[in-house]
Amino acid sequence: MHEDAERCVRAVQARDARFDGWFFTGVVTTGIYCRPSCPAVPPKPRNMRFYPSAAAAEEAGFRACKRCRPDTSPGSPEWNHRADAVARAMRLIADGVMDREGLPGLAARLGYSTRQIERQLTAELGAGPRALARAQRSQTARVLIETTALPMSDIAFAAGFASIRAFNETIRTVFALTPTELRQRVARGHPAAASGTIALRLPFRRPLNPDNLFGHLVATAVPGVEEWRDGAYRRTLRLPHGPGVAALRPTPEHVALTLTLTDHRDLGVAIARCRRLLDLDADPVAVDELLRADPDLAPLVDKAPGRRVPRTVDGPEFAVRAVLGQQVSTAAARTLAARLVAAHGEPVADPAGGLTHLFPTPEALAGLDPAALAVPNARRTALTGLVAALPGLDLGVGSDWEKARADLARLPGIGPWTVETVAMRALGDPDAFLPGDLGVRLAARGLGLPATPGALTRRAAAWRPWRAYAVQYLWAAGDHAINHLPGKDVA
Repeated sequence: MHEDAERCVRAVQARDARFDGWFFTGVVTTGIYCRPSCPAVPPKPRNMRFYPSAAAAEEAGFRACKRCRPDTSPGSPEWNHRADAVARAMRLIADGVMDREGLPGLAARLGYSTRQIERQLTAELGAGPRALARAQRSQTARVLIETTALPMSDIAFAAGFASIRAFNETIRTVFALTPTELRQRVARGHPAAASGTIALRLPFRRPLNPDNLFGHLVATAVPGVEEWRDGAYRRTLRLPHGPGVAALRPTPEHVALTLTLTDHRDLGVAIARCRRLLDLDADPVAVDELLRADPDLAPLVDKAPGRRVPRTVDGPEFAVRAVLGQQVSTAAARTLAARLVAAHGEPVADPAGGLTHLFPTPEALAGLDPAALAVPNARRTALTGLVAALPGLDLGVGSDWEKARADLARLPGIGPWTVETVAMRALGDPDAFLPGDLGVRLAARGLGLPATPGALTRRAAAWRPWRAYAVQYLWAAGDHAINHLPGKDVA
């Protein structure tokens, strides 16, 4: 996108928010960089320079605009619908791997040398992994500066900076303000958050239909781990430095996020996982445009555009839940998962609600007694086989989608429905497809589409690479709790 200068100029002149996160505009006369929708008067085209990432703009010597705050743009959709090394690296960097494991750890996870990763990221993004991680640290620091009363020294280390000096220099370079000035500029009239609690806004590209997104998460919520309370979806998070709780509330302009963290070092990771859970970096205009081209899907898209794919914050957790949900109702799957949580989950305190546990780790489930599961023998075999294999499976944000599919398919009792469900919700493949799903087949039949898996798969070739979104629209054809917010009237 950033290489198409004419298209970028048009987006900037139109202040088109659809392109926020796709590219960033450096203005040579002011030395700042902006998102395309910046409300300031657009600069002359000859003074614009376009960059694929905020890190690249900062590497080129530009600082963030104080009006449009480009560092808070939605993430590029490129890193969600691709499975190549660069996209996987970007997802891992967002998940904090660079801060926890450094460049060698990132390269090892991707199966490349550090030099190869540096070269690939720099070639496509104009910045290497260290610069990208630095940009992420500055964003984390800004949130902590603006929303908490933490001392600056604590913020520096919580954001991942190696020293106070590096923290101060980075904040001044990126925001053209000292950390104290940044806090004073924003904090007037805004009380500091309670200790460990941070409130912020998660931006997204419009349109966003919250009904299936939050409806699905709430309808399938595991008691003790997830709940709907006071208009917000809440769940526990297993984070690198301790447990946390996220409360996500949909609004027309943004998703309001309240995080309660054990350790502020987990802020950036928690934000990234919540964005991924709600698929907030998707490009709904591109998705809906392609699906609307099919006359059979067009009425569903036109009725409620902007559907997202509800995902997960923990790949292994979702894989276990997918196996428990094989050929049973949503209510039955929740009950089975709740029993696992009560028996093997790690207790947590939640003064603000009814959350009680983290979902069990694969290690905790290793001691599972199959006889204690009130499920058919075939599903017991599938679950115990999956649990035994989980330590060797990569179902995380940086996984190789096709390898993960193949690894799952080799396990006993794991069929195509489970593999594709995990690919869609845990791996994040936007082209995952469930032609054998009962809800999909019923919707297909009602629309006059082929209802057999093979025929429907052939018919769905025109929906690629967005078949996971087509599934959301097909599911919406039925009257099920996953399709609407709790308490919302169903038309």
